[in-house]
Amino acid sequence: MRTQHLFTLCLLGLLALAGCNFSIVEKRATGLPYEVLVVMTKEVGESEVGELVKEQLSQPVAGLPQIEPSMRITSVQTPAFNGLLKYVRNILIVDIDPTKYTMVSLNSYKDEWAANQEVMRLSAPSTQELVTYLTFHDSDIVSHFCKVERERRVTILKEHYSRLAMEKVQAKFGLTLHAPEDMTYYKDTTDFLWVSNNANTGRTELLVYSFPYTDANTFTEEYLVAKRDSVLKVNLPGAFPGSYMATETRAALSYEAITLNNLYCGVLRGLWKMVGDKMGGPFVSHAFLDEKNQRVIVAEGLVFAPETKKRNYIRKIEAALHTARLAAE
Repeated sequence: MRTQHLFTLCLLGLLALAGCNFSIVEKRATGLPYEVLVVMTKEVGESEVGELVKEQLSQPVAGLPQIEPSMRITSVQTPAFNGLLKYVRNILIVDIDPTKYTMVSLNSYKDEWAANQEVMRLSAPSTQELVTYLTFHDSDIVSHFCKVERERRVTILKEHYSRLAMEKVQAKFGLTLHAPEDMTYYKDTTDFLWVSNNANTGRTELLVYSFPYTDANTFTEEYLVAKRDSVLKVNLPGAFPGSYMATETRAALSYEAITLNNLYCGVLRGLWKMVGDKMGGPFVSHAFLDEKNQRVIVAEGLVFAPETKKRNYIRKIEAALHTARLAAE
C-alpha cells in the first residue's frame, strides 16, 4: 500500500513538472529578430510623439547599399494590448499621464511576460516634454533594441558555431571567434584566412588577417582602409583576370574606436566592391590591438546578397565579431 502511495505521489510530481515546462514553453517570447511592437494610445500615436518614435525605430542601418530600417514596427493601441501580444520579443510601451509621472523616463525590463523578452517603457507627464526628450535622445531606443538583439545572437553563436572557423582562427591568430556554424568553406594563406558559408542566397564571409603594429596612426579610417585594400588585393582575386576585392570609397564609410571584450578596437563599416567585376555588398571590420604581440588583428564580416535585403545578414556576422577574444585571456 505504501509503495502504491509513493508511486502515485511521484506520478503527480512528474505531471506537475511537465505542466510547469509546458507553461514555460507557452510563454516563450515570439517574433523575429529586429521586430518591435509599439504600444500607445490612439491620440499619442497620431501626435508628434508617435511620429518621432516610429521615425527613430525606422532610421536607416548604416553601411548598406540600399535603405533598410533598423527595426520592423508593428503598432497596437493600449486597450488592445493583451493576450498573445504580451509575448512579443521586443515591446515599447509609451505612456503619457500627468497624474503618474513628473518627468520623462526610459526603462528596460527583461522577461516581463515571456522568456527572452525585452520590454521598454517610455513614460512622460506631457506630450511636449516627451517630444523634447526624443529630440535630444534620437537613438537611445533603437540602439538599445539593436544591442539586445546582438546579445541574443551572441548567445546562440556561443552554443552553435563553426568549429572549423574557431580552430583556424585560434591556431593562426591566437583569437577565439564564434562564427556562424554554416561557415565551412575556407582559404588559408600566410597571414590571411577566409571562411564562408558559400550560400547561393545570402552569402556571408569572414576575413581575418594581421599585421605589425608600428604606426601610431594605425587606428584611423584612412590607414585601415589602405591596409584593407592592400591585403584584399593580394588575397581575394576575382573570377576575371585582373579583378580583385577593394573598398568602395565612393560610398560613405564610418569609423569609431571602442573597447570590446577588454580589447581596443577600431570599427570600420561600409561597402566592398570587386574591381573588374559587378559584385559588391556591405562589410563591417573590427581591428583589434594585440598589445602583447605588438600587432593588429583584423576580423571582418561581409555579405553578398544582391537579390535580397542585407540587414539581418550583416548583423548576424557582426555579432560573431563581438565574440572575439585573445585566446590568452
